Amino acid sequence: MPLAEIMLAVMWIGLTAYVLFGGADFGGGVWDLLAGGAERGARQRALVEHSIGPVWEANHVWLIFVIVLMWTGIPQVFAAVASTLYIPLTLAALGIIARGSAFAFRKVSTELWQRRLFGATFAFSSLVTPYFLGTVAGAIASGRVPPGIARGDLVSSWANPTSTIAGALAVGTAAYLAAVYLTRDAERTGQADLAEQFRRRGLVAGLVVGVLSAAGLLVLRADAPALFAELIAGRALPLLVLSVATGLASLVLLWMRAYVAVRVTAALAVTGLLWGWGVGQYPELLPGVTLADAAATDAVLAASLGSLAVGALLLVPSLWWLYATFQRDHAKG
Repeated sequence: MPLAEIMLAVMWIGLTAYVLFGGADFGGGVWDLLAGGAERGARQRALVEHSIGPVWEANHVWLIFVIVLMWTGIPQVFAAVASTLYIPLTLAALGIIARGSAFAFRKVSTELWQRRLFGATFAFSSLVTPYFLGTVAGAIASGRVPPGIARGDLVSSWANPTSTIAGALAVGTAAYLAAVYLTRDAERTGQADLAEQFRRRGLVAGLVVGVLSAAGLLVLRADAPALFAELIAGRALPLLVLSVATGLASLVLLWMRAYVAVRVTAALAVTGLLWGWGVGQYPELLPGVTLADAAATDAVLAASLGSLAVGALLLVPSLWWLYATFQRDHAKG
C-alpha cells in the first residue's frame, strides 16, 4: 500500500476515535442541557459529569492527531480547508475552549448563579461545537472547498444544505452515542431509573439520527450526486449497509436493555457512516485533487509514519489504561 494511503487510513482511524469518544462527550453536554431544572436534573448531570470527567481532555488528543496528520501528510488539503472554512473552524475551537473552561469552573464554583452560568456555557458549547464540525465535513463532502488558499466562499462553503444536515447529524450522533454509553454507566452504578431515562432518550435519539441519515441521502442526491452514487451503488454501499443494519440492531438491543452489546453496535453504526463517506469520496479529496496530487513526498510520509509508530507505543497503551482504570473505578463507585 502506498505511504499516502496508509497516512490517510491512519488519519481516518483517528477521526473515527474522535467521533466515538469525543463525540460522546459532546453528547453528554447535550443531555446536560436537556436534563431540566437544577433539582430535577441534578442526578442526570452528576452522572454525565462523572462519566466524562476523567477522559474529556484526553479525547481531544484524537482531534489534534487528525489535524497534525493532515497538516503533515496532505498539506494542500489542510491549507485549503483551513483557509476556506476558518469561520466554522474558529467557532468550533471557541466552543471547545468555552466548554472545557466551563466544565472545570462549574466543578469548583460555590455560588448557585456561577454554577448555572458555567453549566449553561458547557451545555450550549456541547451543542454548537459538533454542529460546526459537522458543517466542515459537509463542505468537504459537497465539494465546496476548492484547492488553493481561501479560494472557496467564506460563508456558502459551510452554510449550505449538505453542511446543515451534516451538522445536525453530528449533534444527533453525539447525543445518541452519549445516551447509549450512559445507560450502561447508570446500570453499573445501581441507578436503574437513570438507565431507563437514558434508554428512552437513546431510542428517540437513534430514531432521529436514522431520519437525519435518510434525509442526508436525499440532500446528497441533489447537492453532491457523485458521493450519493458511490454510497448507493458504488464502493461505499457495503459500509452504508453495515451502518443501517447495526443502527437497527442497536435500537433493538437498546429496547431489550442489552446495554453492553448496544455499545458495540452503536459504534459500528457510526463508524460505517463515517467510513462510507471516506470510501465514497476517495480518491478525490477536493474538487479535481486526488490523494496522489495532495500528498506530501514519500520522505515526509515515511518520517511521519515512523514517528507515529513510535509514539503509538506510548499513546495507545496509556489511553487504554486510562479508560480501563476509569471503568473499574466507576464500577466500584
